[in-house]
Amino acid sequence: MSRALMHKRETFKIVLITLGVLAVIVINAIIFTEDEPDILAIPQTTKATKPVPDFSVYTNVKEKKEAFFDYLRPEVEKQNAYLLTLRHYVQTLYRKALADEPLTEEDVARLEWLEEEYRVKATQPLKTKLLALLQKIDVLPAELVLVQAANESAWGTSRFARKGYNFFGLWCFSKGCGFVPSRRNDGASHEVAKFDSLSRATYTYMRNLNRHDAYADLREIRSRLRANQIPITGVALAEGLMNYSERGAAYVEELQTMIRFNEEFLSE
Repeated sequence: MSRALMHKRETFKIVLITLGVLAVIVINAIIFTEDEPDILAIPQTTKATKPVPDFSVYTNVKEKKEAFFDYLRPEVEKQNAYLLTLRHYVQTLYRKALADEPLTEEDVARLEWLEEEYRVKATQPLKTKLLALLQKIDVLPAELVLVQAANESAWGTSRFARKGYNFFGLWCFSKGCGFVPSRRNDGASHEVAKFDSLSRATYTYMRNLNRHDAYADLREIRSRLRANQIPITGVALAEGLMNYSERGAAYVEELQTMIRFNEEFLSE
């Protein structure tokens, strides 16, 4: 075999190997791009769309509470992890702003979404907007979320929870958006919201506390605790839920009592 022919064969092998390596790189890039969610992608747990367990079958109170909290806890933890991810991202943007570093096109697009999602005025100066977002995008103590869910859904037995994943008594205001409450006042048009998954319901509830004007006190309490490096607890933040129920202070006290009374289940 001539040396020229051998050289051609070796060159051909090198080309094939190079093409093979490039193909692997491209395939991996596609796979990782598809698998890696955007930072703004709302998380969903694997069990989020499965039917809600029938908590009414439990006759033992302790077993019922354990089952209820075990069902909801992974969802609450997932949504809080998501909120921390968003918070860290906004902190990164704030550091850029302090350094007069321009935002990328991707940063600008994400910031616009966050402004709308958390109801922050887009016309404010950049640093002011980011500080406003940092006050709104933060975790909610799991114990507070869990006892509110228990309180609002009668420990998961309400039809709103069983048929629409609404454990939090959330309302909606367009016809057909949810369930018409049986005790709705004459002239009222609200419905009790219906969701297609536990993840979406929990996300909406947490976003509601984090952006609605009615819960500005809750966010202020949380902000002060953070500034003073004091743990953010459910008992402390419950003070900011006076407007969640017409019962006002009595409702807040009930939630705080529930947290203390169910500590053995909430700390697991």
